[in-house]
Amino acid sequence: MSEIIVALDLPSAAQALDLVDGLGDSIDFYKVGSPLFTRAGPSFVGELRSRGKRVFLDLKYHDIPSTVANAVESAAELDVEMVTLHASGGEAMMRAARDVVGDDGPRLLGVTILTSFTASDVEQVWNKEILSVRDEVARLSNLAVDAGLHGVVTSPLEVESLKRRHGADFIVVTPGIRPAGEGLGDQARTATPAEAARAGSDFLVIGRPVLTAADPRAVVRAVLAELEAAPQVAQ
Repeated sequence: MSEIIVALDLPSAAQALDLVDGLGDSIDFYKVGSPLFTRAGPSFVGELRSRGKRVFLDLKYHDIPSTVANAVESAAELDVEMVTLHASGGEAMMRAARDVVGDDGPRLLGVTILTSFTASDVEQVWNKEILSVRDEVARLSNLAVDAGLHGVVTSPLEVESLKRRHGADFIVVTPGIRPAGEGLGDQARTATPAEAARAGSDFLVIGRPVLTAADPRAVVRAVLAELEAAPQVAQ
């Protein structure tokens, strides 16, 4: 079954830890992104690990190969489970990071096309016409595979085709998860938890629907129930 990762997109470590403690054993996997990591630093990751929580460090590294390799090496020392880097950084950059983590380090995920992007956004950035966002995601995913990465981050809309192409062991993490009735916010390519699970997503990153809820634990329970009821993807 797809697993939930709650995104700790909150303004302070204290607020984030209050949420973690409130959710208790209902969630054991959390995403730490650049705003919170910049404010709270590596010690916050240590706080999560001391509580027995798994950490997805979503810093989306994108720099020259040696700089990214050094950053990933530092991230590995924090005992995190997954780390992101932009697939658009190129094969040499991704391969340098992969060489650093070896077989025992965190799983590396290539960020493909941000879930806030539409086709016109991609065309503006790359200054070229594209056939579709799905094709661009596939192209970047192929680069990640060639570099030896463990998987990618992409919207739920591209998951099924990536799983068909790269197999069940290829990890696909999907932001842009919105329970039915939730607003899209700044996301453009979204799906419900059940839709993402049916497509084959391994990890669903859920932030705003949990963070803004009057009862975050009730939202998590509802999503877990939806995932339990969703048809399981054959592996």
